[in-house]
Amino acid sequence: MSVNIPETAKKRIVIIGAGFGGLKLAKKLVGSGFQIVLIDKNNYHQFQPLFYQVASSGIEPSSILFPLRKIFQKRKDVYIRVAEVHSVDTEKKELHTSLDVVWYDYLVIATGVNSNFFGMKNLEQYAIPMKSVSEAMFLRNRILSNLEKAVTLFEQFEDEKRALLNVVVVGGGPTGVEIAGAIAEMKNFVLPKDYPDLNLDLMQVSLLEGSPSLLANMSKHASEKSTFYLKRLGVNARVNTRVIDYDGEALRLGNGEIIKTKLVIWAAGISGVVPSGIPEEAVGRSRRMLVDEFSKVKGFEDIYAIGDASVMSTAAYPNGHPQVAQVAIQQGTNLANNFKAIRKNAPLKAFKYIDRGSMATIGRNRAVADLPFLKFSGFIAWLTWMFVHLMAIVGVKNRLLIFINWMWNYLTYDQSLRLILWAARKDPSKIISPPDKK
Repeated sequence: MSVNIPETAKKRIVIIGAGFGGLKLAKKLVGSGFQIVLIDKNNYHQFQPLFYQVASSGIEPSSILFPLRKIFQKRKDVYIRVAEVHSVDTEKKELHTSLDVVWYDYLVIATGVNSNFFGMKNLEQYAIPMKSVSEAMFLRNRILSNLEKAVTLFEQFEDEKRALLNVVVVGGGPTGVEIAGAIAEMKNFVLPKDYPDLNLDLMQVSLLEGSPSLLANMSKHASEKSTFYLKRLGVNARVNTRVIDYDGEALRLGNGEIIKTKLVIWAAGISGVVPSGIPEEAVGRSRRMLVDEFSKVKGFEDIYAIGDASVMSTAAYPNGHPQVAQVAIQQGTNLANNFKAIRKNAPLKAFKYIDRGSMATIGRNRAVADLPFLKFSGFIAWLTWMFVHLMAIVGVKNRLLIFINWMWNYLTYDQSLRLILWAARKDPSKIISPPDKK
């Protein structure tokens, strides 16, 4: 199948990935004199910080998605192609995709990350990660399906009922803390009304972290407050707790303890998505591509990497920048400016990260915030978190939908999106594909 991108005299920049970094780069390059090709396996941009709210039935999936073609309507020289990238031929300067071969003058890899299970195959098979909106939807379905199964069991099946109700979150970073808090709030305020005939005292929400503290990359204040808030919500938050195996029924810990549960949420590790063809010497720890201060991949003058898939060692960040949206956005902006400088034969500007702070929310009215000039928590931090995330959403309509959902949830203590939605299953033998026209 052809990619149908016109051949022009303009230099072509191919961007793989429409996350925060790739999208910002493409938007900044509009009208810059380059031909821009944006390739993503989805036809939409997804707002990852709110995946946990989709999983906990707090917001509609569509409210954190935005069509790429809507963003670039009436923008000349921007070509969007929905495809999987199979490999890169660095010598021929070509991408091999699920559509066809795409050539480039400059290649920017903004592929983000996948979950890293550290070689634990059973956990990879049975635990549920949350790195896409489809995974968040799958998690929502699993939570609600387990509740529906539990309510049908008689009291004498208490152990099986407890296993269905128990939720274990592995990983005490912002994602783990936020999803654990959201599910605990569901248990406390929503589920008793939906399931009055279900003994929710059997349900235990646990958060397991292998390091000595939660939110290890934030301040001590944020770590201590998040632990306090989670315990007030009834979450069993445990640190220095290592997970070693899970078979879909029992989670085994490093100290020999076993937790019976049908649901393990994995938020403990990530690894970069590196296209085949990038040499191993250009890939560092956690499968992140090694880049210089201009985001050039090690060993290449025409291949760049930005965002979570890259690691840039600087004096201030010798182990690389934090894997947060602001780094990707700022790298995308800086790289766009450097591409414009290349056209003018002007000097390039080295990337310098401006840390605007970190935040995490722990249920209703509770959040922690580490800003460059202030560290605070509680209701004001929660309002700040809401405002910052609302403004970062792409599209006025999406902001309005999320705001309405948040206000409804706040006023009623009730999310209205507890729907189990499974994809339709068809018999593959009955699906007839149209013939390819040569």
